[in-house]
Amino acid sequence: MMGTDWWIVVAVAVLLLGWHLSYSAARLDRLHARVQGTLAALDAQLVRRAEATLELANSGLLDAASALMLASAASESLAIAEDEDTDADRQRFSHERESVESDLSVALGHALNADSLSVLPHEAGFGDDILSRVTATGLRVQLARRFHNDAVTDVRRVRRKLVVKWFRLAGYTEMPTTVEFDDALPAGLRG
Repeated sequence: MMGTDWWIVVAVAVLLLGWHLSYSAARLDRLHARVQGTLAALDAQLVRRAEATLELANSGLLDAASALMLASAASESLAIAEDEDTDADRQRFSHERESVESDLSVALGHALNADSLSVLPHEAGFGDDILSRVTATGLRVQLARRFHNDAVTDVRRVRRKLVVKWFRLAGYTEMPTTVEFDDALPAGLRG
């Protein structure tokens, strides 16, 4: 009787370990899928921000130098977004993309500081509509980046667990990275 009890305990332990490994692998898979989703959402918001910025640059509201600076930065953002759009399974942005997006934020900050906004013509609310679109897209970029970075933090936390490392539950999936760039709203648009 003693030998039979030992095998039951071993069988239950193996079943529990198998269930735990299966649960952990499925959870990790869901977290990686969440990272891909948040990265795609961030990409979409960055494209919308660049499009709104390009619309502002072409609106005639800004001086020529500011309009040219914004158009250049927005066009570069749209071009790199199109280049990086080929890999659906990616878990990260390139450092070049982060740099380009920071450059767009800086350009917006220079063009839309509090002093420059006070001299903009606001004919029939036209300028207000474009500026509110730039503000809204900027806020959505901040939120999307925050959600993505939270998802990456969750994946990293789970992948640090010993059971995930020992049994290679992550397989060959790349470790995702946070997206770090300047996404601050221009001083003139904060309110």
